[in-house]
Amino acid sequence: MTTLDNVAAHLSQNPLPTHNVTRLLPEQTRAVPTPLQRFNTAPAAEARRTLLTCLRSLRWAERITAHRPYPDLDALHAASDEAAYDLTPADLAEALSGEPLPALPDGTYPAAHTALSAALAAYESRFGHVFVVCLDEASPGETLNQLLAAIRSRLANDPEDERVVSAEELRRLAKGRLVKSLGRAEHQDTVPPGTHRAIPPH
Repeated sequence: MTTLDNVAAHLSQNPLPTHNVTRLLPEQTRAVPTPLQRFNTAPAAEARRTLLTCLRSLRWAERITAHRPYPDLDALHAASDEAAYDLTPADLAEALSGEPLPALPDGTYPAAHTALSAALAAYESRFGHVFVVCLDEASPGETLNQLLAAIRSRLANDPEDERVVSAEELRRLAKGRLVKSLGRAEHQDTVPPGTHRAIPPH
């Protein structure tokens, strides 16, 4: 028997280990659309519905929808800001009418809810619309104090100054909600369950 025959016989009886060999399933080779890509290619009505969950202004939603596709999230956020800056008083009134009341963290003591309700009632009586404020960067423990402080401070505004402040808070809220709805998975290496799987070693 030749040397090559000996090698072949040895390998047939002692195959090479496979623990370092990983094979990818066919679905791994398919690109998974990101939330932004799905937004860019969605029907216009669906895109508007997504945007209206971020800001209840039809004009704002239609303008952002009309300028798709966006190359990245920064471009989408810039478009959101620009459209928000251009809202008319009627657009702002529409957006404000769709805003929920600010919520306190779970477990807040009853007296705090009473104080907040009184402050919100005073604000609405003065300005004729709900109070809006973006507290995305506030920790749960700071929410109540920052909320009450903002209401008390802004109660001193005249209606025109408060309209400007409310418009800015709406812009910030819309941008933060866009991040949550479209940007949550944009920069993560995550895909739907079962997409990336390796066949386990034998």
